[in-house]
Amino acid sequence: MIEFLKGRLAEKNPSYAVIECNGVGYYVNISLNTFSLIGENESVSLFTHLAIREDAHVLYGFADKEERAFFRQLISVSGVGASTAQMVLSSLSPGEAISAIANGDAATVQSVKGIGAKTAQRIIIDLKDKVNKIDGVSDISFASHNTSREEALSALFALGFDKNKSTKMVDKLLKENGDCLLYTSPSPRDS
Repeated sequence: MIEFLKGRLAEKNPSYAVIECNGVGYYVNISLNTFSLIGENESVSLFTHLAIREDAHVLYGFADKEERAFFRQLISVSGVGASTAQMVLSSLSPGEAISAIANGDAATVQSVKGIGAKTAQRIIIDLKDKVNKIDGVSDISFASHNTSREEALSALFALGFDKNKSTKMVDKLLKENGDCLLYTSPSPRDS
């Protein structure tokens, strides 16, 4: 019903944002992934999903269509509601979650708060064949199977960088530029 919201960011919190569109403030639930991507921009655009329940109409916002498509796939699984899907997207980047599902990695899916062994298995079984059909997943899947990615992440973790931020940044760099950014050519002084 509401495809996207474009307006002024009136308020931002790790779990929600208020977007003012022509004098109306929309309360939109967001994941930590979206929270980090919208930054502090005054003008913001979020793709939305409207959940209509008996007791409420709840709006969920996403930084891109791929994240929204993955959210919709998650809530299609029996026993996975919008809150759990939002927790998955807050705990894992969409690329990490899709890779874990595609590879049958139940331990990674189960590492999300509120997801037990049975739910993790159900998510993997129901979505394993569907996640590769989400637009933009081919780039994400490529980056998540890259040994250079693992080496870069290991180095960043060893240096004490935050795991989630490092993973998001490396995945973003790989998606935008491929493998070339993780290798540097020797400087003229090294020769």
